[in-house]
Amino acid sequence: MEELRSLLRRHVRPDQTTAIDGLHIAKIERSGPPSPSMSGVVLAVLVEGAKRLTVGERVHLYRPGDYLVASVDLPVSGHFVDATVAEPALGMALVLEPALIADLLQHAGPGDLPRPAGPVPGIAVGKLTDELLDSLTRLVRLLERPRDQAVLAPMLKREIHWHLITGEQGAAVRQLGLADSSMNHITRAARWIRDNYAEQFRVEDLAKRSGMSPSGFYRHFQTVTALSPIQFQKQVRLQEARLLLAAHPRDIATVAHRVGYDSASQFSREYRRQYGVPPSQDVVA
Repeated sequence: MEELRSLLRRHVRPDQTTAIDGLHIAKIERSGPPSPSMSGVVLAVLVEGAKRLTVGERVHLYRPGDYLVASVDLPVSGHFVDATVAEPALGMALVLEPALIADLLQHAGPGDLPRPAGPVPGIAVGKLTDELLDSLTRLVRLLERPRDQAVLAPMLKREIHWHLITGEQGAAVRQLGLADSSMNHITRAARWIRDNYAEQFRVEDLAKRSGMSPSGFYRHFQTVTALSPIQFQKQVRLQEARLLLAAHPRDIATVAHRVGYDSASQFSREYRRQYGVPPSQDVVA
């Protein structure tokens, strides 16, 4: 862990990007209140500090020695715990690649990686193994060897993905590589809601689009996302509204309509319930 910590300290940038595609490094020097975002489909590891991530009613806390894996892009609320300039939080994230997972599954022996019996949560925390830590360290080490990145980075990403699909939270990661898995059906439905968040929809229509019964779809969606389809849409709408209000602070009614609300008063109530203050005060803050 010490070598990885040292590498991340040397290569962190203000925009969190690195020279290796899909690899991000972040340093956070203040905690702040929980902030909404989309989780992305990622592996996240902290070497300093701790982070609390909430999706629906589920709360995930991870710190050095843990890893968090998000196998579905979900609306979440998160914050770093007790981060300060003197003791910042420091960590890395690697974007997961479904095509790479599918290829690894094809090379695995039959029966070695059984399919899950049912849906699994889209976000989970596991214990960081020595093997996974070693692979991650060698990947970050490539930032100091630019000549080797094009050849070795894909190999190390493949190794990291293998450790994930065979590890503690492998069931969720493996479903990313299975085109007909229940998680991928739910992922496609969640993506449709995210892309069309301002539109009304019927759960029955989404279920039909996913090839499931309405009751089965609803149950699977809640297991994977920790939200009902309507709650998922509401979370996405409110996140988009907050972004729009930052650019158009005086136009609350128009923003409410743009994200799908017919009633500005209903929008204000749900916004306050989500963020603790009405939109007019949140914009001022």
